[in-house]
Amino acid sequence: MKLSARLTSDWPFAAARAPFFYGWVVFALSTLGYLCSVPGQTMGMAVFADTYITELQLTRTQLSLAYLLGTVCSALLLPGAGRWYDRYGARLLMVAASLLLAAALLFISGTDALGAALAQALHIPLPWVTFPLIMIGYFGVRFAGQGVLTSASRNVLLVWFERRRGFVVGCSGVFVSLGFSLAPLLLATLITMQGWRGALWTMAFGVGGLFALVALLTVRDHPRVSGLLADGEAGLTGAAGQQDAGSDDRSAADAKRDPVFWLYAGALSMHALFGTAVTFHVVAIFAAAGRDQSEAFGMFLPQALISVLVNLTASLAADRMRLQPLLVLMLVFFLVASFAFTRLETPYGYALLVLGFGVGGGLWGVLSNLVFIRQYGARHLGEVSGFNAAITVFASAIGPLVFSLANDRFGTFEAAAVACGVGLSVLLAAALWLPQPHDRSPRRRGN
Repeated sequence: MKLSARLTSDWPFAAARAPFFYGWVVFALSTLGYLCSVPGQTMGMAVFADTYITELQLTRTQLSLAYLLGTVCSALLLPGAGRWYDRYGARLLMVAASLLLAAALLFISGTDALGAALAQALHIPLPWVTFPLIMIGYFGVRFAGQGVLTSASRNVLLVWFERRRGFVVGCSGVFVSLGFSLAPLLLATLITMQGWRGALWTMAFGVGGLFALVALLTVRDHPRVSGLLADGEAGLTGAAGQQDAGSDDRSAADAKRDPVFWLYAGALSMHALFGTAVTFHVVAIFAAAGRDQSEAFGMFLPQALISVLVNLTASLAADRMRLQPLLVLMLVFFLVASFAFTRLETPYGYALLVLGFGVGGGLWGVLSNLVFIRQYGARHLGEVSGFNAAITVFASAIGPLVFSLANDRFGTFEAAAVACGVGLSVLLAAALWLPQPHDRSPRRRGN
């Protein structure tokens, strides 16, 4: 049997023989895959930003531009990666993405030495070489980490659960939120202990060595591959049991013609733009407000605790309610964050920023996981979510540059935050006005 065929089968052991529902193994692997995407997420790269500026002799705006170009290039490939998911399955993509992410981290670890050698050989200034090199590195980590590994890890969990999907997504979100919030502090400690290059090598080994092997042996693309049904409920054969494989599935072409898709894609992308920019420039933003680096990194933990509580509560509620109220609430709290950004030097500004991003981020985690499988079904989930991922990744790419340019032009990051507030207000109005006929809870579908 070819390796590709094995990866879409029940190889190398029968998952149905596990003494418990194998979906819980997939839950653990999905969560771990999400966490292993940290090197390709903004909070993973942001910790290295000041080091890259020094080592590669780039300005903050140049590094932001390299981040934008690398991320945009990755976004252009994500719809295709979504189709790969639908065709080849989660296991193959999770293994391949892990290996590619590790390779990209190793490449970045050598950009300073490679850049110095090329600049000397070509007799050109160092930034002329290091700029395209770090852009290529950003492309690799963003495409493999934030793009493919994140999407595949999320999607494989969604097909293993249906009636308890919100609950399971919420439980996964607890670990992901805590992991993402602690990542900047842990990576900063790792850099202190091993140096920036050693930290990149350690992450590459963990993702490309350990996780890729675990995913290769244990991930299963779908319950039916192992002769199982979603939720492990053998009697689930009614309308609810058929929903993910049934007639309600809609294609990516249907999604592109649906205003509701663009509403959610816009709302999710606005958070990607705003949140990525704040994370990427967090040290500089807090310094401009008279706050030090410890306060900048320290905001992630309380923000994550709030996000975890909101994510879990909203995920449980999502199994019994429509998603539109959660969308409205998310936009309201991101508006709170945009206001707080302009008052960051005050005690209440700091608290509101943490609250806004904490609550909004928790709701974002629920919606980004549930909305597309609920609106468009599972058959074309990879392509639909891949198209949304391309939009979201593109938004995350332009965020740091927009904020950096605003700081260059006005001497402050606040103008960009105000612009985000205007965009959020428009989306909030649309969320309140636009009908969502497919927005039904799984409980209602099954009745």
